[in-house]
Amino acid sequence: MVEIKRLTTTEADFTAKMDALLAFEAAQDDGIERTVIGILADVKERGDAAVVEYTNRFDRLSAKGMADLELTRAEMQAALDGLPAEQRQALEAAAERVRVYHEKQRLDGWSYTEADGTMLGQMITPLDRVGLYVPGGKAAYPSSVLMNAIPAKVAGVKELIMVVPTPGGEKNALVLAAACLAGVDRVFTIGGAQAVGALAYGTETIPQVDKIVGPGNAYVACAKRRVFGIVGIDMVAGPSEILVVSDGSGNPDWVAMDLFSQAEHDELAQSILICTDAGFIERVQASIEKLLPSMPRREVIETSLTNRGAFIQVRDMDEAVAIANRVAPEHLELSLADPDPWVPKIHHAGAIFIGHYTSESLGDYCAGPNHVLPTSGSARFSSPLGVYDFQKRTSLIKVSRAGAQTLGRIASTLAHGEGLPAHAKSAEFRLEG
Repeated sequence: MVEIKRLTTTEADFTAKMDALLAFEAAQDDGIERTVIGILADVKERGDAAVVEYTNRFDRLSAKGMADLELTRAEMQAALDGLPAEQRQALEAAAERVRVYHEKQRLDGWSYTEADGTMLGQMITPLDRVGLYVPGGKAAYPSSVLMNAIPAKVAGVKELIMVVPTPGGEKNALVLAAACLAGVDRVFTIGGAQAVGALAYGTETIPQVDKIVGPGNAYVACAKRRVFGIVGIDMVAGPSEILVVSDGSGNPDWVAMDLFSQAEHDELAQSILICTDAGFIERVQASIEKLLPSMPRREVIETSLTNRGAFIQVRDMDEAVAIANRVAPEHLELSLADPDPWVPKIHHAGAIFIGHYTSESLGDYCAGPNHVLPTSGSARFSSPLGVYDFQKRTSLIKVSRAGAQTLGRIASTLAHGEGLPAHAKSAEFRLEG
């Protein structure tokens, strides 16, 4: 039997138990940190030569130079053309849905003119160049290519450079096909901290990007942290999470499999069920026991559910929603008979999956909204990846002659108050009379 933690809100120590359940320390391993610092410094100093050396060493390749590590557009097109019909149709359908959704996120500039002729506004411009990191080898995720590349292209990013490691020369056709569909401009078969360094600093072959997006292992995450400020990054994501809120009206097999869908990512993933019905919790437990043996990743799922999973029994839906907002989960399923009235009461979640037929997995692949979501409670202050992450906002200020008389006096008074006389004089020089 899978031993999943049981909590009830009627317990005196519920808050302490909840805190312990949610606690996750993503402490950086000192060894990883030292290795990454060394690799980044080497790539910054030696450019292409360092990238080729690390790639050959870590990915068991024998590249002579960067030319051996760049894929052509023809190779990406060939990967797309070579897919089985069913896979290609699924990939194209997902890409189209993701594109349609994200086209609605485009920001437009605006301005207004005051009575004295002063114009104020905001200009929206896309980033020039973005780097997309994609895991390679066995951990290949074409869906991540679509979710990162398509909003960048919708935003108007001029050049999108993808890096994807190919350990032992193993190239994933679905990943390359997704890159082709999404409009990726250049692809390099490199990974790890050396790829992050190449994108962040630029080399003789790889131009410096403005922002790096996409998931990776601990070395990649560490490297992204280290280069932040030199370039932008999307986020440093923690383990995957799902929180299912149930009133007992659903199918326990569906709920169990939804919990599995996140638990199978890795042992640190977190799957939580909050339910008003104690009997339904027991039925979900029974479904877990029934379905788990058939799961190819059953050991990972069992470890995740045992170490970080939980069943939480609540008195009512108000209590369930309050806990959900406290958790601020990456994925929140409202597995309810009548979910719509509860949606406005959710203030913190990366994505909300509404009703019994909305499995979280649909959001991962093809619903349309982005699957790059805030984790570890960061949904309290951050949002899913979107077109807006690839656009910049620039303030526009055009002060008229008349406006300078009004604003100049205000600025002068405040600047003197802050002890910045040059600021004050700069405004005063434009005053008349």
